[in-house]
Amino acid sequence: MRWLVGWSSTAAGTSGAGTAGATGYDGETLHPVGSHLLWGDPDPLWAVGDWRPDEVRVVRADAQNRIAVLGTCAAGDEELRRALFTARGGALRHLTAWAGSYTAVVQVGRRITVCGDLAGARPVFHTPWAGGTAYATAALPLADLIEANLDFGHLAALLAAPDVPAALRDTTPYEGVRRIPPGHALVLRAGAREITGYEPVASLAVAAPPADPDRAVDAVRDALVEAVRARMSAPRHVPDLDPGPVPGMGPAERRAARGMPMPGIGADLSGGPASGTLALLAAGLPGRPGTLLGHGTGAGERLLAVTFNDLAVGGREAELERAGTLAANPRLHHVVVTGGEETLPYADLDGPLTDEPGPSLVTAGRHRARFAAGSADHFTGHGARQVLDAHPARLADLLMDRKRRHLVRPVAALARADGSVMVPARVYGAARRLARTPYRTGLELLAERLIRRRFDEPKGAVGASLAALAWARPGPAARWLTGEALAEVSVLLSSGADRSTLGASQRPGEFHARAVLARYAADLRVLEQAAEIRSQRLHAPFLDNQVVRACRDLPEALRVQPGARSAVLRTVLEGAGVTDLPPGWGTPSHASSAAATRAGLRLAADSLVDLFSTPFLAEAGLIEARVVRKALRAAASGEPLPLDGLADLVSLELWLRRLLSRRGTCWTGTPARARAVPSGIQPRRDALASGA
Repeated sequence: MRWLVGWSSTAAGTSGAGTAGATGYDGETLHPVGSHLLWGDPDPLWAVGDWRPDEVRVVRADAQNRIAVLGTCAAGDEELRRALFTARGGALRHLTAWAGSYTAVVQVGRRITVCGDLAGARPVFHTPWAGGTAYATAALPLADLIEANLDFGHLAALLAAPDVPAALRDTTPYEGVRRIPPGHALVLRAGAREITGYEPVASLAVAAPPADPDRAVDAVRDALVEAVRARMSAPRHVPDLDPGPVPGMGPAERRAARGMPMPGIGADLSGGPASGTLALLAAGLPGRPGTLLGHGTGAGERLLAVTFNDLAVGGREAELERAGTLAANPRLHHVVVTGGEETLPYADLDGPLTDEPGPSLVTAGRHRARFAAGSADHFTGHGARQVLDAHPARLADLLMDRKRRHLVRPVAALARADGSVMVPARVYGAARRLARTPYRTGLELLAERLIRRRFDEPKGAVGASLAALAWARPGPAARWLTGEALAEVSVLLSSGADRSTLGASQRPGEFHARAVLARYAADLRVLEQAAEIRSQRLHAPFLDNQVVRACRDLPEALRVQPGARSAVLRTVLEGAGVTDLPPGWGTPSHASSAAATRAGLRLAADSLVDLFSTPFLAEAGLIEARVVRKALRAAASGEPLPLDGLADLVSLELWLRRLLSRRGTCWTGTPARARAVPSGIQPRRDALASGA
């Protein structure tokens, strides 16, 4: 894990340019473990973890005016210096408009500004500390700093309504540690904090001006090319030297067995449109995208393309064939990673402690097998579906803008899938109801559903689309929560309906798209930490600020059409000069990951039942262990239960066990008690009081 951490205090004096810290409980000086000081008191900032030298840049105008950029950023030092002077007047958006994925921190006198990203893949957290405010890009260091206990209300909401921002609010799993929403910045002035948005908010009273589809797609292409170029132009990194030969193993096998990536740049190549687009864009850019000359194979001009072939569960033969056709490009070096039962979901549940829980913890071992065969810098197509596809609630947006004719094709596609002539009327009616339902009413309806335990939803593609045509709905794990936990989330929603304006100023489809993207980006962050390979960086250009902005500008009438994502990416590649795509490229795969999940669940059923013999979730009052054990056995035997909900339960239980079994803390100079959840899980006597 890598993060930055600092604080803004009320103290006016400095202890020196080269020192920083704060006084702890016993007069000791606090420093983050494994940290590098970027600037000192009274408002110090540290970079913590295995940052590369080129990933941490600090540009100074003078002792009290400076900017730090951590991550991959295409801006040069002179651009950063100009941006610093612009930020002195209070402007923020330009700090988030460079290509790449990064966190920017600006200090102007005693004013500190920390910018989060649009997707939520690079979040910012804060908490009151020593009369001021501490902030970080990870929640656990702040939880250690204040000895935070678990926030059971947040954990309940994470299971009951994970896609509803009004339920999660700005909380984290740690009590007292808060997160800023995506698209916002944290502004600190001598310890006082303010959260401000840097993106313009569209008005509901006036429809957005019509966008030209061709120009919008060209903007997506330009943003993606610049995002890839920002990674390609960064210095190349060679992992730690190979310690020596192993009988019967070649260099690539040896590196994979030892968890070491190949030097240079690589990409996923699943056969789908997202990973294929990034691999072809990277391979087509000028320069040498592959391994460094003089290292490894010496094929400096080739990009390493990694395809995962699941031998335990079939159904993706067509995608594998397309990946092989794409890999025939002479600029690509193709590697196929095979996986059997040992790479199924739930097969490998051992892993490091992540900053927060996430459902990807149950599949981290599966992804780690693929990443281990990748390069030191590895492109992934994660996030393309969330930024390009249309949430079903976008149909309500079209009705609000009086663009009914654009509903014809998506509704006709649903009718063909269902085979019923009643589908258009049902979908149109649901979209019309959503367009006329206030946001506050949507939250109240969800609160009532939770209290009454109404979790049944229609089946199939049409049923899923109809269920999604609502402001809020229960999460897949909600059916297994206790009545007390559901009542607590219901209270949160009822109180939030009175004060929440988060969705009231947005159209339903736009609101859902942002919420789903934030949820996905948070889980991808968990996956990166859980499946981390030493000396490797995973890159997800689709989640870069500029790419997210370009995708948001795509007309709704374009994105709701069937096959819109593959059509947009095909146009992007054509604009970049790539036209020889294999037949069927972009065709949706009918093979679902549900088959692999169910197979893994069946093989790991006994160990999962043991995991819930005395679970921490039951001790916290969120579930009844007997109910979850019964559900695990039923799902393993093939009953149609929501597998996503079981993944949420298992991953949260795993995360709690790793958190409570850890030793030490993120800070040095502290007594042993200074860490998160110091007294373990305390059974709650009055759960609803915290929700009120």
